[in-house]
Amino acid sequence: MQKHIARKRFGQHFLIDPQVIGDIVRAIAPRREERLVEIGPGLGALTELLLPRLNHLHVIEIDRDIVARLQQRFDTAPGGPLTIHAGDALTFDFSVLARGEAGVLRIVGNLPYNISTPLLFHLATYAESIRDMHFMLQKEVVARMAAAPDTPDYGRLSVMLQYRFFVDPLFDVPPGAFAPAPKVDSTVVRLIPRPTAELTARNAETLAEVVAAAFSQRRKMLRNTLSAYFPETDWARLAIAPTARAEMLTVEEYVYLANALAGEMRAT
Repeated sequence: MQKHIARKRFGQHFLIDPQVIGDIVRAIAPRREERLVEIGPGLGALTELLLPRLNHLHVIEIDRDIVARLQQRFDTAPGGPLTIHAGDALTFDFSVLARGEAGVLRIVGNLPYNISTPLLFHLATYAESIRDMHFMLQKEVVARMAAAPDTPDYGRLSVMLQYRFFVDPLFDVPPGAFAPAPKVDSTVVRLIPRPTAELTARNAETLAEVVAAAFSQRRKMLRNTLSAYFPETDWARLAIAPTARAEMLTVEEYVYLANALAGEMRAT
């Protein structure tokens, strides 16, 4: 079979450094009976190390040429150790693999940088079915995911992911660990869903709407960005400064604002 040429439209950068691959597997520490799902297996560098440690592995791959290569390289016969799901992870129904069990899925992958943010939001909708996730992402994206309030990297991604997950950056990876080499550094990050008791937003959609509106023009004051939700007369009772900007509020304060809005919506 001819050498695979990385496709830019799929954001393909294949991990080739054995040390980094081993570090990722050690961070995951898979157990044989666990239900692992690998997103974007590429040429199978990580897949090859995971398979001997598991009874079964699911992988999701969008590139049909790579699917064919994986089928030639690994045992994908019915009842075998590997199931390949040919399709787009952005639209994949992960609940099918969870089979109704809570906290059962462990998801891993070297994610294409061009879809990382929408994919993280998609996966967040299945958080109840997920035990943990280990991803290779662009270093700047992980910095945004883990950022603290009142810092330049803090934004909508920070708030929404930190509300739903514990975000733990593990280690950085240089461009030379990939072929072709990306123009940026990468970071391996672990995400663990927060307990249901900590998810105190009355309505998750309202929280997402408020956060998106606040950061839509992040240099403007909240009394401007959230004027459609909270008229000027409301700010005194909310005990949040109307002159504050989006990056100054904590995750808990966004939940507080969303709950105040949800309460008003239910009362009308």
